[in-house]
Amino acid sequence: MSLHIYNTMSREKEEFKPQKPGKVKMYVCGPTVYDYIHIGNARPVILFDVLRRHLEASGYEVNYVMNFTDVDDKLIRKAEQLGTTVPEVAERFIAAFNENIEALGVRRATINPRVTDNIPEIIAFIGGLVDKGYAYESGGDVYFRTGKFDEYGKLSHQNIGELQFGIRIGVDERKDSALDFVLWKAAKPGEIFWESPWGPGRPGWHIECSAMAKKYLGDTLDIHGGGHDLQFPHHECEVAQSESLSGKPLAHYWMHNGYININNEKMSKSLGNGITVNELFKRVNAEAIRYFMLSGHYRSPLNFSDDTIEQAVNSVERIANCYCNLEHRLTVAVKTADEDAESLKSRIREIEGRFKAKLDDDFNTPDAITAVFDLVSEANQYLKRPVVSVESLQLLKESLESFDRVLGLLPIRQQAGLPDAEIDALIAERTEARRTKNWKRADEIRDQLAGEGILLEDTPQGIRWRRK
Repeated sequence: MSLHIYNTMSREKEEFKPQKPGKVKMYVCGPTVYDYIHIGNARPVILFDVLRRHLEASGYEVNYVMNFTDVDDKLIRKAEQLGTTVPEVAERFIAAFNENIEALGVRRATINPRVTDNIPEIIAFIGGLVDKGYAYESGGDVYFRTGKFDEYGKLSHQNIGELQFGIRIGVDERKDSALDFVLWKAAKPGEIFWESPWGPGRPGWHIECSAMAKKYLGDTLDIHGGGHDLQFPHHECEVAQSESLSGKPLAHYWMHNGYININNEKMSKSLGNGITVNELFKRVNAEAIRYFMLSGHYRSPLNFSDDTIEQAVNSVERIANCYCNLEHRLTVAVKTADEDAESLKSRIREIEGRFKAKLDDDFNTPDAITAVFDLVSEANQYLKRPVVSVESLQLLKESLESFDRVLGLLPIRQQAGLPDAEIDALIAERTEARRTKNWKRADEIRDQLAGEGILLEDTPQGIRWRRK
């Protein structure tokens, strides 16, 4: 089965065919870096990380661009509150964002362009729209003439005569039409600004992504992604301005992830129920957060509660325990014939095929996770045998690793704390201390390991350890 994606533009699942065989150009709208990211921000970051991994596992070369909005009304207000500058606010929260996504096991995009590094390209883009009659200057601001783009509303599937104005599209007497949106904002006294043909100012919100997508990926993207809330007005405006300038489709496939609710209520500042990633890290590990984000279909709302996050913790614990048990048995297993080897191999290959098929079907991560647990069940059943073969253990382990290269649900390697070799040495010392009845030393080592977050378990094959 080939990859199929639900395209927001057509409202249908479509077979994925990139413009160039084997190569994917993907743009995802990134954060406005004025604060720490909350779990709603983290959902698309994790989802598109996993989509990228799946595309790469399927043989594609992915050029992935996620921008940073590093100049905006919110950054200006934050700089005023902190008594600092907009660039300093941006640097602080870009660093925090990168720290958070690294902790979540998310690979950085191929490039993370910043608005402030692309001002000349943005000005040139706006100038092109002005020259073609799609934009006009008014009082130092520049607006896009929405009525000139006949297909405005085609992405969000709204009738232009019935559109509900988005929060960033307000009625302004300087506009020719209420639906016209700003491309360039004239600077107010004391604000950060750049010189332009229309006077000092800064870019509007929508224009930045169009300009940076064009610069780094060309006129037409294979995939454009972001949260459901970006369909209108942000992505709708991107479509209008990009396609007006180039005369080509901005993207062939549009993907939008659903909201996150908190205890069945929409997460919002007005309700004060937002949860930052930093706050969540105090409660659960990164793998549980990733699992939670992937436990529902990406287009559906996802409900965060104590129960759902606890389920995520228990689920990743089960996967991690299985993997650790496979690793441990491999250290003591002997090479021996396995009468069931071919049958086991066949079952593993069937599960692997199902895993890929579910991800190929509009990125169905919940059903892909079901396949992971089918493999875990196979492995746990096999591990109950008193005699196991190295070949079968290795096959199970490699299959689980191949799933993890896409989903990222196993504990992140190279964690802080004691190196593996030192842990093994301490366990060996403790085993010897217990053999010689040196209980004091055995207890000291146990307490030391517990303080490092190392859990010890007795198995028929000896002591096994794992990190919390």
